Amino acid sequence: MKRFILTIVSLLIVFLLASGGWYLYKKNSKAPAVKPLPSATLMRKLGSKGTILQTFAKANNFNTELCFMIDMKIESGKNRFFIYDMKKDSVLDASLVTHGRCNETWLKGRKYGNEAGCGCTSLGKYKIGNPYHGRFGLAYKLHGLDATNSNAFKRYVVLHSHECVPNNEVAPYPICQSDGCPTVSADFLKKLAGIIDKSSKPILLYIYE
Repeated sequence: MKRFILTIVSLLIVFLLASGGWYLYKKNSKAPAVKPLPSATLMRKLGSKGTILQTFAKANNFNTELCFMIDMKIESGKNRFFIYDMKKDSVLDASLVTHGRCNETWLKGRKYGNEAGCGCTSLGKYKIGNPYHGRFGLAYKLHGLDATNSNAFKRYVVLHSHECVPNNEVAPYPICQSDGCPTVSADFLKKLAGIIDKSSKPILLYIYE
């Protein structure tokens, strides 16, 4: 009986958190985004990751100027998808992005996976592949480049948008969760598409914590 009550209470808490995030989304989704500047600590972390990516990009014929990075240690209600200029060591833009729920009703904390059907986010470097139009509209195929995300393409992990992702931060509330895909807002995907489609070389996406 106690276990049943705890389950009901947990589901109620999840519902209230999701409802709060959805309310803020509806309230702020059409408002101009006021994006806070990354902290000095975050910029140092991005700079360190950017150096690694630039070295990899030069050695493997990727775009050496721009890359995309997702910091999974940042809560989902805050901007954690970064368009990063590797040459100028600067953030050009940032937005919200989902993480995989690992086949749970609501994933608490952080969990990752690479197995087929796991429904989790996979850490590692990705090559952003060809665009296509699927069930969520415009999407980009993702090719995992590390042992931790080697099954991404087979798992149909793609970069796409969904209406449940707001344009603005909603923290302390979380945003929706995915089945493993890094999902952004429609407006932010348009910005990413403008960069991806104009690049003569493939762009790197790095998901890390």
